[in-house]
Amino acid sequence: MAELTQQTSAANRIFGREAGSKNGESELVRGSAGVSPLCPHCGSKKLWRDGLRYSLFGDRIQRWLCRNCGLRFSDPFDIERAGSTFERVERVDTEEVKATEDIVITRQICATETAFGGAKNLDHTTETTTVVGDERQTRTDQKGKLIDYLWHMKKQGYSEETVKTRAKLLTQLHRQGTNLFNPEDVKKAIAMHETWSNGHKQIVVHAYNGFAKMLDIEWKPPTYVYDKGLPFIPLEKEIDALISGCSTKIAASLMLLKETGVRIGEAWKLKWTDLDEENGTIKTRAEKHGNPRMFKISPRLIAMLNSLPKKNEYIFGNANLAGHRWRFDRQKRRLSEKLQNPRLLQIKFHTLRHWKATMEYNKTKDILHVKQLLGHKNINSTLVYTQLVTFENDDYHSATAKTTAEGQKLIESGFEFVCTTPENIMLFRKRK
Repeated sequence: MAELTQQTSAANRIFGREAGSKNGESELVRGSAGVSPLCPHCGSKKLWRDGLRYSLFGDRIQRWLCRNCGLRFSDPFDIERAGSTFERVERVDTEEVKATEDIVITRQICATETAFGGAKNLDHTTETTTVVGDERQTRTDQKGKLIDYLWHMKKQGYSEETVKTRAKLLTQLHRQGTNLFNPEDVKKAIAMHETWSNGHKQIVVHAYNGFAKMLDIEWKPPTYVYDKGLPFIPLEKEIDALISGCSTKIAASLMLLKETGVRIGEAWKLKWTDLDEENGTIKTRAEKHGNPRMFKISPRLIAMLNSLPKKNEYIFGNANLAGHRWRFDRQKRRLSEKLQNPRLLQIKFHTLRHWKATMEYNKTKDILHVKQLLGHKNINSTLVYTQLVTFENDDYHSATAKTTAEGQKLIESGFEFVCTTPENIMLFRKRK
């Protein structure tokens, strides 16, 4: 036990601890609770928590990873407090060791004095672990360059959503062990993802392409052909079932997307000042280099929006959009099981944009009108939503109105005027 104390005191000095005395007993000035140690190799304070060790009696010992030199070690204060294990670091002269050389750490398992008066080694062996400094330093450098890339995109005027998306994709590759400094390693990692569609892989390629340009890394980007498919167009009654079955906030967002066809990102940036209750309109800001628009909305949607809490200037509170998607997916699965309709699982926020464009084009047969509605600058983007529109039947809901006010309400509900009967009754219809 005396030898263990001496070793701990020596390691204490190596880790930059200071010892004092109180009532004739030595004690550590600082504990590990809330205070990180110093790196025994380079003396750096920049450390990451890197898992836990456990003593014979279940005490948890924090492991640390130096962000400067890549050394992985345990705090001797925690080891002495646990009293059952001790990690001894072989002191190496820092002037003789280069940052690129391997750091040798010797871990020896020791035991405290037992009740029988003796100390017992667990397995009489010493485990020697070699930590490769080059590899850890490379991964640390990649993290720093990823942060530089985010700032680079921000300064170049990329949208916030683009910055977040590219950061998420490259961070995912980094966490999977991909060397972002090696283009061939990146190509292999992208190709090995069988669950990724070709369209998603191409997005990852674009993300890494900007990263490589910033660092002047030469590489030949792979080409993935986007697999085109028919857009899923739900029935209006299926959308209404989701709106009626979801929570207040999600229902309001779904209703907004159904009536206007805006992107969920555009809806998420709406402010209360964009809502004109007197004229029944709402205006949206441009996203993805599109055009700003103004929409006529129904009194029902206005009431649903006003039911939301006014916590700040944003209608939907400017909370995390990813969390909003996650909650929608949960409620969608619950409703799908309750109604025994698996088609509901295929409905996403962007699906309502496809639905609105399809219905509007079928009603007006005016592609320029749909282009303006969606805020596209290029008509080719609009054709993606409308060129495959086909309807197998012509089933409609019908309604009648005797006064102008009744007819106005029907039009606001999505009905279209057909004709006026000899009895001066207006006929309206809406596709089922």
